[in-house]
Amino acid sequence: MAATTYERLKLHITPEKFYVEACDDGTDDVLIIDRVSTEVTLSVKKDIPPSAVTRPIFGILGTIHLVAGNYLIVITKKKKIGEFFNHVIWKAIDFDVLSYKKTMLHLTDIQLQDNKTFLAMINHVLSVDGFYFSTTYDLTHTLQRLSNTSPEFQEMSLLERADQRFVWNGHLLRELSAQPEVHRFALPVLYGFITMHSCSINGKYFDWILISRRSCFRAGVRYYVRGIDSEGHAANFVETEQIVHYNGSRASFVQTRGSIPLYWSQRPNLKYKPLPLINKVANHMDGFQRHFDSQIIIYGKQVIINLVNQKGSEKPLEQAFATMVSSLANGMIRYIAFDFHKECKNMRWDRLSILLDQVAEMQDELSYFLVDSDGKVVTNQEGVFRSNCMDCLDRTNVIQSLLARRSLQAQLQRLGVLHVGQKLEEQDEFEKIYKNAWADNANACAKQYAGTGALKTDFTRTGKRTQLGLIMDGWNSLIRYYKNNFSDGFRQDSIDLFLGNYSVDELESHSPLSVPRDLKFLALPIIMVVAFSMCIICLLMAGSAAALPHDICILGPRVMEQLHTGTLPVILAERKGRSFCLKVKVTISSVHISLVKASHMAILEVMEGGECSPWGGTVCWHPTQAPVFFSHWVNGKSQQRAFPTPSVLLCGAATVTHQAPLHLRGFGFLFCPVGLGVFTAENSSSRSRVLQDGLALP
Repeated sequence: MAATTYERLKLHITPEKFYVEACDDGTDDVLIIDRVSTEVTLSVKKDIPPSAVTRPIFGILGTIHLVAGNYLIVITKKKKIGEFFNHVIWKAIDFDVLSYKKTMLHLTDIQLQDNKTFLAMINHVLSVDGFYFSTTYDLTHTLQRLSNTSPEFQEMSLLERADQRFVWNGHLLRELSAQPEVHRFALPVLYGFITMHSCSINGKYFDWILISRRSCFRAGVRYYVRGIDSEGHAANFVETEQIVHYNGSRASFVQTRGSIPLYWSQRPNLKYKPLPLINKVANHMDGFQRHFDSQIIIYGKQVIINLVNQKGSEKPLEQAFATMVSSLANGMIRYIAFDFHKECKNMRWDRLSILLDQVAEMQDELSYFLVDSDGKVVTNQEGVFRSNCMDCLDRTNVIQSLLARRSLQAQLQRLGVLHVGQKLEEQDEFEKIYKNAWADNANACAKQYAGTGALKTDFTRTGKRTQLGLIMDGWNSLIRYYKNNFSDGFRQDSIDLFLGNYSVDELESHSPLSVPRDLKFLALPIIMVVAFSMCIICLLMAGSAAALPHDICILGPRVMEQLHTGTLPVILAERKGRSFCLKVKVTISSVHISLVKASHMAILEVMEGGECSPWGGTVCWHPTQAPVFFSHWVNGKSQQRAFPTPSVLLCGAATVTHQAPLHLRGFGFLFCPVGLGVFTAENSSSRSRVLQDGLALP
């Protein structure tokens, strides 16, 4: 059969040539790559010199030209994902990038550094999880597309017949693709996500497969690639196919996602959420029409589900999208706007049923693809849902998983796996597989585009929104912010180099990598790391004291004289006319609080009883058993609260010995322009602490 590539390969290396030997049964082919002339020829095994260094490989990803010359990229490790209609599907795990040149002595120091950077770019792309391949099956096409092909198409090589939108090593294979006789060495590689599961419902076993195919047209990372290009290719375009295989019958349901098909941008500018900008001079209708013309040819009817906010910075994009659909007036396109965040605010994710009910009739009309065990097509899918949010990641994946479940419900009932009246949601074992697979799909797509795992996957995995999920979303959002502003430029350049959007010219007089970076982009990451670390420590330390019931404020020395009035003002310290206040939660029973400053230290100790032993500090105030009133601020107004225990206030560096039991409840600290405030809580009947030089030492 022509539509296969060699599965078992050996790479033989000599100083002059690479020999790629096909080890499949019944073949004698050897691909020879001249390391000097770069010529590619087909030969036989007897031409392999015995002196060659031999190693096994699992595929040729292709070749690329860098400053030092050409490089051969091969797959050195693979992992079996599963079997797909008796075809084995593999994930490429590890790669090797081999130089044609035997030495780098012909390069200058600058060229060496540039070549090293370009190599790092290639290795970065290869390090991102998501490269899949099969030596016997065309992964780039849906079941429906493959069923509507001619016999001539079936006889083409995998490289010739592949959907070029989804062949991520197409540029790397350009030299091999020009020579049909070596196509069996050319392995098309898909980038995206594939998972396969053998499942059982009602004792009936079936295979469930999920495939996401990422387009290599207008590929890139989150804020650097938005909208469409002049050919109508949308950023972050992903085709997702869900497949069921039962008793020889096959069913599939296809959806797409892609950036809002207008000319717009959202370049990183250190803001958490840069303002999206719509190009005011571009001919949006031209690119918009090109995009949907191609989508209709490939998929049929288009049901657009726009999930962006209908207020704030996202509102102009929603309005522009709706206007373009209305202006195009194409009966094959329907437009639905659903403000995901507004409808599901306060964790009301059950309201997603509003959207599902709204599109239910349309989904029934679009149907799904089904072919019986005899190979007869029972139904065709007449169109697709094209979902999008701003990133086409988190909100989009949630909606796609819900639409896919509804289609799967209908398919399994039609195939006889589900009984009449049974709901897919009631099948606990399968539901767990289904939800986790869609959450894994979300994470894979998000890591490839945004650099982190997806948001809202707690809902996808469990069917509900959780507090832990919110925390993880916050963490991923923070990582996204850092990567989008400080590392995505490198990631975008890496993808452009890998896909051939940028070609290296070793004769270029000026290094393309020598552009100086703005100092703020070098300093801000350091500042952010320090600030974030302090914030996390404060939250962790202050969190354990949050349940303590009373407020106490600590004063600087300039207001010590006010203590004898029986009230404790809220002024912490005064410096250049500015005041600062520290509020600490404590128990009525006992507490030990200290304020460490550059010039002095103030310590307030509240005890149930007993005397405080003499120490090196100066006793500023020692009230009687009468209640002490502590002033504090509430909504901008000063209020007082009685604290009916004796207190001692000391000033100066000192060693403190507690002679009464202390019940420690927590600890924490904060920064202010006049020093560092520290409050501690310990469980010890007798404890000593030395406070000196701005430090609190045990």
